[in-house]
Amino acid sequence: MEGFYPQDSVTNLIGFVVLIVVIRLAYVLYWSGRPLRTLSQRVSTLIVLGSGGHTAEMLSIVNVLEKDRFVPRFYIAAGTDNMSLQKARVLEESLIQKEEIGNKKDIEKIACFEQIYRSREVGQSYLTSIYTTLVAILHALWLMLKFRPEVIICNGPGTCIPICLVAFIFKVIGIRWSSIFYIESIARVKRLSLSGLLLYKLHLADQFYVQWPQLQRKYQRAHYVGCLM
Repeated sequence: MEGFYPQDSVTNLIGFVVLIVVIRLAYVLYWSGRPLRTLSQRVSTLIVLGSGGHTAEMLSIVNVLEKDRFVPRFYIAAGTDNMSLQKARVLEESLIQKEEIGNKKDIEKIACFEQIYRSREVGQSYLTSIYTTLVAILHALWLMLKFRPEVIICNGPGTCIPICLVAFIFKVIGIRWSSIFYIESIARVKRLSLSGLLLYKLHLADQFYVQWPQLQRKYQRAHYVGCLM
């Protein structure tokens, strides 16, 4: 047909798809930070653990959560972290003993423990970390499809970046709306961690909390909650 060029249709289609993505992205950014988008009494919760102090802080936070509301709980730690998931399991077992005396409920019904491929090891070159980060993102994609959490709680380890990135993409394309709550580590007094800075600058976190007032003054979208330890 005279005057008809197939590439014009392709260009128009690409333009339409881009427009839809931009509109959806604006919608997600507008609604991020609002109250939990659920009327259910329970919200499935994914908890990202780091090593050492990160895990200690996170388990302190989990210990004060409304246990009957934030359930089931999915704990995720880096594949090279052999201690954090053990500590999380000990916490869950103690909660069962404390709150459900006489009830031998299987812990797997309320908590699940998984490892994720680590994006970058300490001392690893940035060049090789490109590959490992891509692998971590694919692993995070699989875990997010498996658990489909309504809430994600993290506090600084780099392990949370692939998970939060996949969660945000899921929001944009409409697969699942997971509200991301980021609590910056108490060790961060004057500046954010790299993970925190990425989540803050990219607007990936729905709620962003800091434990020092000077951080809130520097990053005004953050909420100051005081020391949580």
